[in-house]
Amino acid sequence: MAIRKRFADNIPGLLMSPMNLDTRRIFVAATRMNDGKTTTCLGLTAALQSMGLHVGYIKPIAQRIVQSGDDQVDEDTLLIEGLFNLDIPISAMSPVAIGPEFTKHYLENPEVIGPQLKDRICRAFDRAAYGKDIVVVEGSGHAGVGSVFGSSNADNARVLHSKALIVAAGGIGKPIDEVALNKALFDKAGVEVVGVILNKVLPDKVEFIRDFAGRGLRKLGVPLLGVVPLQETLVYPNLDQVADETRARWIHQPTGLRRVRRVVIGAMSARRALEYLKVNGTLVIVPGDREDLLEAFIENDGAKSLAGVLLSNGLLPNEGIIKRLTEAGIPIAAVEAESFAVTARINNMSVKTMRQDADKIPIIEKMIRESVDIPGLLRAL
Repeated sequence: MAIRKRFADNIPGLLMSPMNLDTRRIFVAATRMNDGKTTTCLGLTAALQSMGLHVGYIKPIAQRIVQSGDDQVDEDTLLIEGLFNLDIPISAMSPVAIGPEFTKHYLENPEVIGPQLKDRICRAFDRAAYGKDIVVVEGSGHAGVGSVFGSSNADNARVLHSKALIVAAGGIGKPIDEVALNKALFDKAGVEVVGVILNKVLPDKVEFIRDFAGRGLRKLGVPLLGVVPLQETLVYPNLDQVADETRARWIHQPTGLRRVRRVVIGAMSARRALEYLKVNGTLVIVPGDREDLLEAFIENDGAKSLAGVLLSNGLLPNEGIIKRLTEAGIPIAAVEAESFAVTARINNMSVKTMRQDADKIPIIEKMIRESVDIPGLLRAL
C-alpha cells in the first residue's frame, strides 16, 4: 500500500474533495485496455500547451508500477514527466500505487483506507493543479476499474469534480455499446461525460465513422469530439521494447533508436533472405547456427535496413561472426526460446509509447490537434 505523506499538511483532517474547485479539469477514461488513453492524454497535454495553456497532469491510481527514486509511480506518469516540463512532483502526479496486497488490505479495513485514499488523491490533485489553467486526469482503464477498493474511475472523477472524456477503439457498434456501459457508471456517479474520442480508425474509414458513430453517440447524448486515424508508426515497437518483451540479453546493443516494422523468421536460403533487406526496420529472428544468413547480412550492408538480429534457440554463432556483426553496426540480442514462439510473442505484444520514443511525440501531438475538437472540449469544461 503506497499512500505517502500528504501535501498541504497545514490543512487538518481528511479531505474528501480537493480545495481547488476552480481550475478546469478533464478525466480521461477508456472503454478497454490499449484503446489509446495514454496517447490521448499525451497528445492533449502537448496540444493544450501549444495553445499557451499551463497544463497539469495526474493519474490518481497507478497499476503498472515502476520505481522513481523513493516513489512507486505509474509508468505512464514517468512518460508524461519526461516529455513535458510540468513542474509537478512525480508523487503528486501519481499519488496512489496499487501493489499486490493493496486490495486485501483495503477489504480488511475499508472504513479507514477508503477515506485515506480520497484524501491522498485530493491533496495530490491540488498540487498538480497549482498554477495551472487545466489539469488532464488520466484514469486507469474503464469507468469501473478500482471499484473493488472503492476508488473506481467514476468515483475518482466525482471526487475531483471532473467531467469525463471517454476514449474507445474505432468502429460503430462495439465502441458505442462500450461507451454506453461506461457512461452508465459515470452517470450513476453524477459525472458528466462531455465527449468521446474514437481512436485507431483506419484512415479510409474516418469520414464514415465520423458520420455514423456520431449519429449513434448523439442518441446516447454524447458528442463525438474526435476520430483519430490509425498511425502505423505508433504501433511499431522499438528494439528495446522487443528485447524486454522477449527477455532477450544484449550482445551488441543499438546506440540509437531502432524501430521494428517487420519481423521475419530466418528459415529461408541466404539468397532469399536478402530480399528482406529492402524493407527498413526488419528484425530477423534466426538460430545462431545459421551463419550463412548472418554472413549474407554482413556482406550486403544489413546495418542500413535491419532493425536487428535476434538469435533464437539458445544458439550463438562463432566469435568471428559476432565481431563482424558488431563492426557492421547490426544490433544483436539472444534468447533461449525457439523462433516461432519468439515471433508470436512479438506479434502479440502491446506497444506503448515510451520516453525514448522521441520520433512518436510530434506525430501524436499533430494527430490529436488535427483530429480532436479541442476548442469544443474546452467549452464543455
